[in-house]
Amino acid sequence: MAGERMLAIGLMSGTSLDGIDAALIETDGDAYVKPLAFRGEPYSDAARAQLAAATVTALTYDKPRPSPEIVAATELLDRAHVFAVHKLLREAGVDAADVGVIGYHGQTVAHRPDRGWTWQIGDGAVLAQATGITTVSDLRSADVAAGGQGAPLLPVYHRALTAGLEKPVAVLNLGGVGNITFVGSDGALIAFDTGPANGLVDSWVEATTGARFDADGALAAGGRVDEAVLTAMLDHPYFDSPAPKSLDRSDFTVQPARGLSPADGAATLTAFTAESAALALRQLPERPRRLIVVGGGRLNPVMLAMIGDRTGLSPEAGESLGWNGDATEAEGWAYMAVRALGGEPISFPGTTGAPKPMTAGKINPAA
Repeated sequence: MAGERMLAIGLMSGTSLDGIDAALIETDGDAYVKPLAFRGEPYSDAARAQLAAATVTALTYDKPRPSPEIVAATELLDRAHVFAVHKLLREAGVDAADVGVIGYHGQTVAHRPDRGWTWQIGDGAVLAQATGITTVSDLRSADVAAGGQGAPLLPVYHRALTAGLEKPVAVLNLGGVGNITFVGSDGALIAFDTGPANGLVDSWVEATTGARFDADGALAAGGRVDEAVLTAMLDHPYFDSPAPKSLDRSDFTVQPARGLSPADGAATLTAFTAESAALALRQLPERPRRLIVVGGGRLNPVMLAMIGDRTGLSPEAGESLGWNGDATEAEGWAYMAVRALGGEPISFPGTTGAPKPMTAGKINPAA
């Protein structure tokens, strides 16, 4: 049910650890969405290294618990996000007092729904105090505690964005991990993680060339897909598991590609992302009329071409519909924060496997 329209900020820091996406929208948390401003704030090399180290540490734990390394990374993350909020507001010419809520994703350091927990560091209370804006944080834990996957959560926003499109339609988000949202001809909402998207390719390129990512897919374009390695990587039980399902970035590694040249490895891992998307489409109840792509992967023409070849669909960047594909996740976090304030659901049985439509989030009032 539509609520009051308000300004909302969404903050997203993904598993690629490239930086913070900050978006300002006006929304009622239902059908009305008006993007207003966006900025990306890259992490320094030192910040990326510190957050990566915290992730490695977190994955060794059997449940979330503080450690000096985790606490320091959390403080770094909070400072960086406060800075991003202030810069976004200044560039947009908007006063903090006019913003109703911030949706703060934090940084996923471990995602283990099979063990009953997911862990996003970042303190919403710190953000609320430093910005003077009510902040909703920890939007995944309640879903996992109820038996859901805690991911993906963006489908409720994808549904709003695609409200005027002919159905069925699918939105493929290519971040560190890929996920797909399907809106059926009857309005049914289905979503799940497809597999690695940019994460493995980025790790491979950084390890073999020192670059952070494969710009324009140029390295992969000069390589050859090793079909034996690709087949071995696709022989993973995740792909046969029924939806809903979700992944941690660490669930797959570049190890099977070791021994390949940098270009062949990039080509093979890019093909792995594409084939993962194709396998995901086969699990949907209907073939979508359109496949709309958001996230960093939409900027990789080689990845999009491989997805087209392997799915038989023509992937369309979100920009073809007037979206900002860089901003979509952050906008979604703003949208979900508004819904959380109103007690509206953000996860559903068909998207996370939750037992019922669920709201979530810890509401941290402004100082």
